[in-house]
Amino acid sequence: MGPYSEERQLERAAAVARILDDPNLTEWARNYWTKVAMTLSMNEEQYNARVVALYTAIRNRYTQEWL
Repeated sequence: MGPYSEERQLERAAAVARILDDPNLTEWARNYWTKVAMTLSMNEEQYNARVVALYTAIRNRYTQEWL
């Protein structure tokens, strides 16, 4: 994960939209990719909060394994 980039987030949103345009997508896949589209960070504050949450979860997981 790098620094927040609005351009990169728009590229991600466009890629997900292309996937959702597939008429042969299963219901499960459509639900999954719809959720992905809805949870893309649309500003730097959201993005940074997700980065912190992700790395905190990873740290906590490995800390638990070492105990």
